[in-house]
Amino acid sequence: MQRNKFIFSLILLTGLLASDMLFAQGKATWIWYPGDYEIWLGNNMQNRRTERGSFLPPFWKYDSHFIMVDYSKEFDLKEPEEIEIYTEGDYNVKINSNLIHGTPKKLLIPAGKQKLNFKVYAQDRVPALFVKGKTIVSDASWKVTNEDKEWIDESGKVSDVSGTKYLLAGSWNFENPLSPPSKFKLPTEPQAAVSVIKTENSWLVDFGKETFGFVKLHGLKGKGKATLYYGESKEEALGIKTCETLDDLEINNATAKDTTLTGSRAFRFVNIHFDAGINFESVSMLYEFLPVADRGAFKSSDEQLNKIWEVSKYTLHLNTREFFIDGIKRDRWIWSGDAYQSYLMNYYLLFDSPSVTRTLLANRGKDPVTSHVNTIMDYTFYWFMGIYDYYLYSGDKLFIQQFYPRMQSLMDFCLSRRNKDGLLEGQTGDWVFIDWADGLSKKGEVSFEQLLFCRSLEAMALCANIAGDKESAVKYTDLAKDLKAKLFSIYWNEDKSALVHSRVDGVQTENVTRYANMFGIFFDYFNEAQKQAVKKNVLLNDKVQKITTPYMRFYELEALCAMGEQALVLKEMKEYWGGMLNLGATSFWEKYDPNESGAQHYAMYGREFGKSLCHAWGASPIYLLGKYYLGVKPTSAAYAAYSIEPVLGGLQWMEGKVPTGDGDISVYCSTKEIRVKGDTGTGTLRFKSKTKPVSKGNMVRDLGNDMFEMTVEKGKEYVVKYSAK
Repeated sequence: MQRNKFIFSLILLTGLLASDMLFAQGKATWIWYPGDYEIWLGNNMQNRRTERGSFLPPFWKYDSHFIMVDYSKEFDLKEPEEIEIYTEGDYNVKINSNLIHGTPKKLLIPAGKQKLNFKVYAQDRVPALFVKGKTIVSDASWKVTNEDKEWIDESGKVSDVSGTKYLLAGSWNFENPLSPPSKFKLPTEPQAAVSVIKTENSWLVDFGKETFGFVKLHGLKGKGKATLYYGESKEEALGIKTCETLDDLEINNATAKDTTLTGSRAFRFVNIHFDAGINFESVSMLYEFLPVADRGAFKSSDEQLNKIWEVSKYTLHLNTREFFIDGIKRDRWIWSGDAYQSYLMNYYLLFDSPSVTRTLLANRGKDPVTSHVNTIMDYTFYWFMGIYDYYLYSGDKLFIQQFYPRMQSLMDFCLSRRNKDGLLEGQTGDWVFIDWADGLSKKGEVSFEQLLFCRSLEAMALCANIAGDKESAVKYTDLAKDLKAKLFSIYWNEDKSALVHSRVDGVQTENVTRYANMFGIFFDYFNEAQKQAVKKNVLLNDKVQKITTPYMRFYELEALCAMGEQALVLKEMKEYWGGMLNLGATSFWEKYDPNESGAQHYAMYGREFGKSLCHAWGASPIYLLGKYYLGVKPTSAAYAAYSIEPVLGGLQWMEGKVPTGDGDISVYCSTKEIRVKGDTGTGTLRFKSKTKPVSKGNMVRDLGNDMFEMTVEKGKEYVVKYSAK
C-alpha cells in the first residue's frame, strides 16, 4: 500500500505539461461554454438509436446547453486590426463595454488596450463564436460565462465588479468558420460488398466484416416498398421478424437514382426485400468513422495473438465515434463503465485525449445531480476513476481545474446517500450493475461498490489538490482512509482469505465473488500476503463463480497480470478471444460463452439477436498487452516518470509502441535481448534474468532475486543482453 501512496504523491507533484501550454497564440477556432457542446452532441448522437424502426432514447436524465453565453478577452494592439465574426446564434458585440450597433460581420478594433465582449444566444444549438483577425483569434484562452451578473447605475455606467464565475472556453478542432459545430458529421468513405446472393425479390449482401455506416442503393428506380434487415450475423439479417435494426423505404423514382439511406447502422449483412416494381443495380455503403490514427503497436511470435490484437484494434475504432460508445448495433449510448475501459485502451492505441474529455463531459452533464451516472452506482465511480487515470496519462491540470465543481457536486450526491455506517447500498432509482452474471446478488452493502467508492474518494483528493481546495483534499483523504479501513473490518474473512461479496442487515454474507477481490489487487489495497491468498482462493479457484463477459474479464486478467501470471493470461486470451475468432468473429462481442453453440451465441436479454457482436469492452487485449506484456505504464503524470517491465509470458519475442502525449515508448523483448527507447520523461526498465545482464555503456542495477533495473533517459536507445527467467 506504501507504493500506491508514493504514486499518488508523484502525481500531485508533477503534471504541468499539456494544460499549461494551451494559451500560446494559435489558430482561430470555434469556441463555446466548456462542456456544453459535448452535452448537446451527446444528446443528438444517443437519440439516433432505433429498435426495429422505433425511436429508443436513453432512459437517464437529460441536460442541455446554456442558451446565452458571454465571451470576452482583453488585447493590447500595436495597430488597428480588422476581425471577421461568425456565430452560431444571435449576438451583439462590445468594445470596452460600449455596444456596437447592429450585427457586424467585420469590425475594426482600435489600437491600444481593448476588451472584446460577445453575447451569443441560441436555443436549438450551442451558442458558439468564431473570431479571426491578424492577432485576435477565438481560442481556448477566451473567458466565458453563462451569467455576467452586470448591473447599471443611474448614470448608465456598467458595473466594474460582479460575482461572475468565468471559465476558459471549450473547443475541439473546428477551424473553418463556414463549418460550425452544429453541422459536424463524422467523415465517410465508400466500401464495396464482398458478395451478393440474389433472388427474385430479395438480395442478401455481405460486406465481409462488421462495419458501420450508411447503405447505398445504386440506380434505384420504380414504385413500391423496400425493407432492409440488418445483421451482425447472417442469421440476424435473415431473421426478418427478430433482427434488431431495419429500415422501411417508400420508393417513387421515375428514373434511376443513387440513394443513400439517412440512418447509420451497424451490420455485416444486409437482407434487402423489395416489391416487384423496384429495381436497383448494386449495393455499397459509406463507412462512417472518427479519423484518429493508431499510435500504439504490438506484434509477437504468436500469430493468433497478433490477430487478437488487430481485431481488438478494429473493435475499438468502430466504437470510437463522437464519443466512446458501448456497441455500434444496439445501444450506441455513452455508458460510463464501458467508456472507462475505452479510455484505458485508448491510452495504449490512440492516445486521443479529446475523445476522453468529450465522453467524460457528456456523461457528467450538469447540476443539480439527481441520480447516478447512467443511473448506475458503479458507473458514477468509474467516472471519477476515469478522471484520475486521464490526469495520470495526460497531465492535463486545466481540465480538472475547470470541472472540479462538477466533480465535487457529484461526490456530494454520493456522500449524501451513505447509510448510518457510512456505506452505500442501492436506493430507489439506483441500478447496482457490477456485471451481467447469473444470480449475482445486489442486495445490501456490496463490497465491490464500497471499493470503487473508496478509489473515487482518492481521485477527489487528487483533484482537490490540483484545484487548490486544500481543505477538501484533506476531507476526501480522510474519508478514503476511513472507508478503506471499513472494507477490511467489514468484508475481509480470514477463513476464506478474501473479501466477501456483501453484508446484509449488518451480517457478512458467505458468498465470495471475484469483483472486489480482483480490483483490490491492482488498486494495491492488499498487503502481499493478502494478494497471494486472494490469488489462490479467488482468482485461481474454479469454485468461485466464473466471469463470462469481456467487461469483467478485462479486470480479472489485469489482476492476474499484476500478480505475474502473464503465461496464464496469454492462454486465457487465446482461448477466450481466440474462441470468438474461431467462430468467425470480425469484431469482439459483448459476451462469449464457449459452452454455447450456433445461434445461441447471438441471443441476449431474452432476444434472439440481442447480443452485440461489436462491443468496446471486447477490445481489452490492447490494454493488457501494452501495460502488462510490453510493460509500459506512467508512474507520475504525463509520463514524467514511467516504468517498463516487459514480460513475455511464454512468447518467444514481442515488440511494440506505447503512445504518450509527447512521443512514443518503444519496446522489443525476446528471451535474450531487450531494446527500449522513450521519447519523453525518465523511465525505469525492470526485468528478470537468469544471468547477469549486459548493456554496453549503461549501468544495470542488481535488485536481488534475479531482478535488475536501469534508467532510461529521453531520446536514447538501450540494448540489454540477458537470459529470460
